[in-house]
Amino acid sequence: MSFTVIIPARLASTRLPNKPLADIHGLPMIVHVARRAALSQAGQVVVATDAPEVLAACAAHGVQALLTRADHVSGSDRLAEACEQLGLDGRELVVNVQGDEPLIAPAMIDACASLLGQREDCVMATVGHALDEASEFANPNVVKLVTDARGTALYFSRAPIPWWRDGSPEAPGFKPGSVLRHVGLYAYHAGFLRRFPGLEVSPLEQIESLEQLRVLWHGERIAVHISADKPGPGVDTPADLDRVRQLMPELRS
Repeated sequence: MSFTVIIPARLASTRLPNKPLADIHGLPMIVHVARRAALSQAGQVVVATDAPEVLAACAAHGVQALLTRADHVSGSDRLAEACEQLGLDGRELVVNVQGDEPLIAPAMIDACASLLGQREDCVMATVGHALDEASEFANPNVVKLVTDARGTALYFSRAPIPWWRDGSPEAPGFKPGSVLRHVGLYAYHAGFLRRFPGLEVSPLEQIESLEQLRVLWHGERIAVHISADKPGPGVDTPADLDRVRQLMPELRS
């Protein structure tokens, strides 16, 4: 199986300015992400950025990167342009690895790509894992998902789903391991990725601020790999960055 990893990276971040260039033991975070992704079975790993500074940082550390437009609304839009620049065939597999995931597991990338390769009925694949904490179930920043019997996504939400019939806000009935948390890792066919920006924005997508709901709203299917392992923490805030630095001491330069 051959696939391409594309890592969207933009400098604009309200909670952590210049996030892709944040230093982790002497290397920019985006370089750590690319190196982790390169440990997967990907045929190539490419950073797609809107910033010459990120392009230069990648070049300095031997990471393939390309410059995309600065006006893209979403990471998927940026990936679509990257597919055009790379000349990828419509059936080629592309995996979107977020640029703020320096601890991403290479095996999780492989599993997501492999699942899409097996599911001809789906245009995308993504990842979920079991939730253990009731606080995460109630947290709107933790996206939950539900699937059908085949592991195809039925819905993604910031709300606590599924909800137990006799639950209440004080006692929701949450049972560890019975709810899936969504991991923001996606595999696509390049042809669908090019088509995605032209799809009408879904009302559900606007309400939840979840881009993947546009796919379901248009009647397309998303396969879900259920991972036995949790992903490493991502980086959204300075506190997250400190935590990741503490978890990566072996990479000190």
